Amino acid sequence: MNTGSDEPCEAAVAADKAPADRQAPGQPAGQEAGDGLGSRAPEFVKSRRVLHLSWQVGVFVVGLAVVVAGVVLLPLPGPGWVVIFGGMAIWATEFVWAQLVLRWTKRKVTEAAQRALDPKVRRRNIALTAIGVTIVAALAGTYLWRFGVVVPWKIKDQ
Repeated sequence: MNTGSDEPCEAAVAADKAPADRQAPGQPAGQEAGDGLGSRAPEFVKSRRVLHLSWQVGVFVVGLAVVVAGVVLLPLPGPGWVVIFGGMAIWATEFVWAQLVLRWTKRKVTEAAQRALDPKVRRRNIALTAIGVTIVAALAGTYLWRFGVVVPWKIKDQ
């Protein structure tokens, strides 16, 4: 096989065809042991049902507090989306649904970054930005030409 080809190697093809009987104990059916999904709580916590449930409630409450703080920061100056994704990461330490949401988000962000690096897209974005800056400059110039600049400390009393 040529090292520069796009064909998958034999080991990868064999791994894809391998049966999915690599299930870890205590893992729901349909999930493989190596897919990284599931609780990341310490083993002594997972071994006791009541302790594990209280652990999950604690993780959920802390994650919820961080997500709510991120939502509050969205209209305010601050890193709202970063905080929201931080809360999702906290939830992902314990909940499979949050792990899947984070995987999907990472995949979409990576795809968007790859699209943004495309030369055609970059040229289009630069052209649109130049047009937008020109329009804003024309509007600002028209406003200043028509009304002039009035500084707040020199406003005449009426």
